[in-house]
Amino acid sequence: MFKHILLPTDGSRFSERAVFQGIELARQHGARVTAIHAMPEFHLLSYRAAAIDETHDHFAKDAQVHAQRHLDFVRRTAEEAKVECATVAELNDHPHDAICKTARRLNCDLIVMASHGRRGLASLLLGSETQRVLAHSDIPVLVWRSTED
Repeated sequence: MFKHILLPTDGSRFSERAVFQGIELARQHGARVTAIHAMPEFHLLSYRAAAIDETHDHFAKDAQVHAQRHLDFVRRTAEEAKVECATVAELNDHPHDAICKTARRLNCDLIVMASHGRRGLASLLLGSETQRVLAHSDIPVLVWRSTED
């Protein structure tokens, strides 16, 4: 049924649980997975151009290391389950946008992602990348909602 599943990860325990479920689903269907991590873009205002360049380089390196750590987790988990896995780190301040665009570009037929389970005012104030993906994706989205805290 599914041939290519996109697994967004932010490194949270909720995201890791969704990764396990997405990889198991891929294993059962003989599908492959692609893990994605959206890295924030660099924003800084300064009158010192040299400071901006140094800070930008440090920020970019740190973001890449952070992304690689999360993507390596998905890759190792997929390898253990004998599921083909690719990874991608996208530079985008809006993770939902990176997720939807990547899913379309790679011809994924399912996105499996976590819901952090925020409710009430916290959900309104903090927003939800999962809700945004649901609103903007033309590809089916399976939301893994953990029953644990």
